[in-house]
Amino acid sequence: MRSAMFATLCLGLFAACDHGTQTTFSPVTVQWMEWPAEVNAGQPFRTRLVVWGVSSLGPPRFYAGMSADQSAVTFEPYYLVSKDNVECLMDRASPSASPALLAGALDTAGTAPGLAASTYEMRAAAFVFTFAAPTSIPVRTFGDVIVRTAGADESRRRAAGDVNLQRDTLGCARILPLGLYDPDSGLVLEDQADTAGLSSAFVRGYIYDVAAPVCGQTRVFHLESRS
Repeated sequence: MRSAMFATLCLGLFAACDHGTQTTFSPVTVQWMEWPAEVNAGQPFRTRLVVWGVSSLGPPRFYAGMSADQSAVTFEPYYLVSKDNVECLMDRASPSASPALLAGALDTAGTAPGLAASTYEMRAAAFVFTFAAPTSIPVRTFGDVIVRTAGADESRRRAAGDVNLQRDTLGCARILPLGLYDPDSGLVLEDQADTAGLSSAFVRGYIYDVAAPVCGQTRVFHLESRS
């Protein structure tokens, strides 16, 4: 499974290691996304994106790759890397390759445009396990956003993505977006007893404030589904 994931993540680099070009186009997957549960019509909104980094000797240029239509907002992020700096992953991608192939995760953001009042899917390029050789990075639905004519409730943020389960020294359960290693990036689970199957899982839910603190935190993650 790991080698299949690397193949998907490195797909853009496989096709782009042409040293006759000036830059390398490197599409990457989104591990985690957060966005407002509701917005007002015509109001652009920022979306948190956690994406894979790329191995490079120089700073790559990141682009969120946002597009929108009448039914969905989609992020298909990518990097542009100088051909003189890119470390071509194709030469090292093998079943025995180290996870150090990837430069960890980038915690960044994208901006969605103002939309007409309706409900829209929130989609992103994401890892989806398959036994077939990847030909492109698939797009996955992470959730939806409700666009109201006015009076949007901005207290909740929807969130979804690949996570790992972690516990602090007091035993409090948190989910941490895949690829992030900062403990402060973890979100406290609202239901501390419902933790089965959360390591290396794709989860959907929302982030909101609770009246009674959980593990000392009032901002928690309400889990709706896992797979």
